[in-house]
Amino acid sequence: MTESVKKEFSKVRSLLWPIYNFELKKLLPMLFMFFCISFNYTILRDMKDTLVITAGGSGAEVLPFLKLGVLAGALIFMLIYAKLSNKLSKPALFFTTLSPFLVFFALFALVFYPAKDALHPHALADKMQAMLPVGLMGLVAVFRNWMFSIFYILAELWGSVVLSLLFWGFANDTTKVKEAKRFYALFLTGANVALLVSGPTIRYFANLPKKLALSAGVDPWGMTINKLMLIVVLFGFVIMGLYWWINKNVLTDSRFFSQDDQKTTKKAKPKLSMKDSFKFLFKSKYLGLLAVLVISYGIAINLIEVTWKGQLKLQYPNSNDYLSFMGGFSMVTGIVTIFTTMFLGGNIMRKFGWRISALLTPSVLLVTGLTFLGFVVFRGSMPNYLLGGMALQMFIVLLGAAQNILSKSCKYTFFDPTKEMAYIPLDQESKVKGKAAIDVVGARLGKSGGSFMQAGLIVACGGIGGIAPFVMAIVVAIVSLWVLSANALSKRFEEKSQDAEKKKVTEEDLELVAAPVTSETKKE
Repeated sequence: MTESVKKEFSKVRSLLWPIYNFELKKLLPMLFMFFCISFNYTILRDMKDTLVITAGGSGAEVLPFLKLGVLAGALIFMLIYAKLSNKLSKPALFFTTLSPFLVFFALFALVFYPAKDALHPHALADKMQAMLPVGLMGLVAVFRNWMFSIFYILAELWGSVVLSLLFWGFANDTTKVKEAKRFYALFLTGANVALLVSGPTIRYFANLPKKLALSAGVDPWGMTINKLMLIVVLFGFVIMGLYWWINKNVLTDSRFFSQDDQKTTKKAKPKLSMKDSFKFLFKSKYLGLLAVLVISYGIAINLIEVTWKGQLKLQYPNSNDYLSFMGGFSMVTGIVTIFTTMFLGGNIMRKFGWRISALLTPSVLLVTGLTFLGFVVFRGSMPNYLLGGMALQMFIVLLGAAQNILSKSCKYTFFDPTKEMAYIPLDQESKVKGKAAIDVVGARLGKSGGSFMQAGLIVACGGIGGIAPFVMAIVVAIVSLWVLSANALSKRFEEKSQDAEKKKVTEEDLELVAAPVTSETKKE
């Protein structure tokens, strides 16, 4: 093999697999950890929507009101997390934060769901519904199925707390900028594979009651919940085990993580209250722009997604059928995302840089979102059946699914990596407190902001069916703000990255000058 051929082969290899063999010790457990967290997130995400939308006396109108409950839950969590972060070590904080989720999901399957008829006040909810306007049906449904509402809130927080705060906070603390450019796109491969695995898993257990000859009195939906929650809890223990193993076997290796940096980090750990954390966030233009990106994504995707789920409920009113469709949706999302991550994500990041990668998600979301909402708005002037005999309702559902799949694949491939990379050049204080505020509360403010808008529109229009024209206008405005903020942040990110590299080079030069002269250095 000639030298030129070897160079070309090396270039192709670096594009497809830009990882050195010794780095597998760090990369593979992080990948598997991300896989487990994302696997649980997919199950919980599909389960929570199905649970509250298909429950008795409920519908997609419940979602905007539940998002407001999620915001309250996020604020309470931030208050507790800020205090615990000042008292506990990072491993203890990780385990203490994750454990309550697993305990609740186990109890929900074993105790709370079987006792739902005794726990839920349907008679009182019926009286409230008769007294209140039709537009407040969603708020009444939150009260009617309050145990399902709690499940929804905790399942929603799993993505912000376990995925964004715990995992990405851990990754940002232990990954360098040069590693992140190669690692982070691959980290997301774990999420994509999780979608491929979790999708068929959800569909299997959603359709399992139909395949079994269940005796009279057996709740098929309860059977599905029981099986899936068992899997969630088991994978939660695997996540804890992987985190413990990485701390014991990877972070003790100086090639991956400096113990001196770790000690310095612990000594320099900021002691800020929740109030001080928000003050710190609002004083930083850099973090402020990053918060705008996260909030804008939350508002835009939430506005479109709730409208789509309202259409999906019309097509699949049965819980198991709804969940089965969502399982297939997750699987296709995984396939598309794996393709974009493997062939587009890292390559576009390396070739075009942070700015272009950050602008891809809002661009795709705007084009696909307006197309879907356009069909919802003008469906009255369209035939009930399209060419090929497909019902218009089913076509709108599939079009909305395609919009969500493309938007989510862009989020996993471009939005998440660029967002996480933006934290790396920051100082430790900004990473810890700023990231917690942005990822937990910022993300919730985004979704809750969209929910405030939707709740108001639903009350004014008397239901979710008439809000699509207003949603279109809001999405255009939000995405425009998103693009402007991404452009401004890209300049600051490049400046901070260059400053961090210069500082690192200077420190390495000083260490080299201060290093004692040995026989080996003399030879060199």
